[in-house]
Amino acid sequence: MIIYFTVSLKEQSVQRMQKETLMSVIAHRLNPLRKPSPDAFHGTSPQKVPANDRTLMPPARVGLLAAIALLGMNGCGGHDDSPAQPHQGQAPTVKIAQPLSQEVTEWDEYTGRIEAVNSVEVSARVSGYLEKVHFKAGDRVHKGDLLFLIDPKPFTAQLNYAEAELERAKSRHELAKNDLSRAEHLFRAKAISEEEHDARSKGLRETAAAVQSAQANLYTARLNLEFTQVRAPIDGRIGRELITAGNLVNGGGGDATVLTFIVSTDPVYVYVDADERSVLKYRRQARKKGRGSLGDAHTPVELAVADEPDFPHQGHLDYISPREDAATGTLTLRGIFANPDELLSPGFFARMRIRQSVPYPAILLPDRAIGTDQAQRFVWVVNQQNQVQYRKVELGAHIGQFRVITQGLKPEEWAVIEGLQKLKPGATVNPERIPLAKRDGEN
Repeated sequence: MIIYFTVSLKEQSVQRMQKETLMSVIAHRLNPLRKPSPDAFHGTSPQKVPANDRTLMPPARVGLLAAIALLGMNGCGGHDDSPAQPHQGQAPTVKIAQPLSQEVTEWDEYTGRIEAVNSVEVSARVSGYLEKVHFKAGDRVHKGDLLFLIDPKPFTAQLNYAEAELERAKSRHELAKNDLSRAEHLFRAKAISEEEHDARSKGLRETAAAVQSAQANLYTARLNLEFTQVRAPIDGRIGRELITAGNLVNGGGGDATVLTFIVSTDPVYVYVDADERSVLKYRRQARKKGRGSLGDAHTPVELAVADEPDFPHQGHLDYISPREDAATGTLTLRGIFANPDELLSPGFFARMRIRQSVPYPAILLPDRAIGTDQAQRFVWVVNQQNQVQYRKVELGAHIGQFRVITQGLKPEEWAVIEGLQKLKPGATVNPERIPLAKRDGEN
């Protein structure tokens, strides 16, 4: 097969020549399925190919050459008359706001437990059978209220016996007194010996001591009878009865049966452990303000329990441990809080914070508006052309859900609050201005 090339340089470009040449080569190779000879493009007739000619091209190599040729054609293709338009992405929408400008106070926060000012385990003071319970579990009781009654009959009998013994001791004492009076008359009349007179005199003193002993036994019997009525030793809230009626209880000593417990509820204590540096800071602040010691009534503290995000309970420090715990490097601080509605119960987990600075003006941003770049913190600031700028900032204390910005941001600038993950320096955004709720940034 003879391939003729008709090329007109005036009508065809060099690029079109390359296309046709490639197509001719492919057509020739696909027809005889063999390698083209050097004469293929010089008008020489091809020779017959024997059946076992090894110059035949394998089909896989033919397909590979065809693919290379097509790729070359696509790369050398003509120019499209309509140039492609670049895709323009839509500017991301972000929410921006100006930082809050307000006066803030810094606090140090600690965790601790609420404790009762007064707490008592009510135990039996005499042994006997518990006869009756006179309160309802959880009631508020007052000092002197009857709580339990232990069977008083044995103690009533002991009291009666002690009263009788006292009367007998008194009668013996009266008899001894009369005997001594008669002995003195006889002794002056030389009717009795001095030894007899001394015996009568010592007998009177012995009976006087017996009267005092009987009086003491009577007092003990009365106390034991009184102890059968178990009364509240303090005002407060009482727990459940730990022993029910009909049970034998032991009184006195280390084996005394605990019957219930009472805790005072207003006010309450909160104990926390503060590190050495913090305590030194609080003491210096107290001295600068002329408040005297740290544990006086002028050191304000605030309290929050488990379900309270803020610190609604106000109190003050009233005690600081005079000695540091060497094992932990901390000192125990105690705050006292009013609890008229009994919302705070002894044993509750609590967060107490102590004021560590005087109020000062500051600008604040929500935590969600602050990004982290390794060890640096930054915010995105939107300028008047709606372009974002990367701004490194210095952070101060936490104020609620906000952070104090000490450097890097001005009050009149607009910072991105939501949509930080869509941004890069210099990007154009579609900003939506929103106000920051001032109540979220309050102390």
